[in-house]
Amino acid sequence: MATCEFNRAVSGDRAALLKQATQAAHERLDTRIMASDPFADRSRYGLFVQVQSLFHREIDALYGKAELQALLPDLRLRRRLGLIEQDLADLGIEPPASHAAAVLGADIDIPTALGWLYVAEGSNLGAAFLLKEAAKLGLNETFGARHLAAAPEGRGLHWRRFTAALDAAALSADEDARAIAGANDAFAHVRRLVERFLPILSRSITSQTI
Repeated sequence: MATCEFNRAVSGDRAALLKQATQAAHERLDTRIMASDPFADRSRYGLFVQVQSLFHREIDALYGKAELQALLPDLRLRRRLGLIEQDLADLGIEPPASHAAAVLGADIDIPTALGWLYVAEGSNLGAAFLLKEAAKLGLNETFGARHLAAAPEGRGLHWRRFTAALDAAALSADEDARAIAGANDAFAHVRRLVERFLPILSRSITSQTI
């Protein structure tokens, strides 16, 4: 059973197992986002940034949790909501009104929170391609695409520091399973936001592939 595979995360390969366990959800989300053509023009890109705003608003409180900071020492520096809000201002777009009640409650457990943060940090690792696409719209790290910029030390090292801390966290097999569930929930949540804000323009991708 898959659960047996997940139990190996206690040996120090938690990030790799999270990647394995969420690969299908991640690929579905990526396919759905690109099907919506978010870089067709600045208007479409603005909708994409609104999706980012709602997702990061959902997880923003996690960056201030002492328990998470103890596991991820540079957590506060990884917060991106402020950059997203600046990007919206650059584009002349008001932050979106919350579409529904918060998904994450204030009492979220630490393993589940780690799963959500894994998704947030992974999105920054893969944002180099998105930044290149944003550049075609005249946007960059200082205007309109701030939240897609690499960390000062580079995307790779920034990600490795996160995964090293994630792997070092002392979690039980049950807690690892909750982290995986949290990451899959995060991917599903972003997909729901994409479906709400970014309707598909091209019908070249069938419903079976997304």
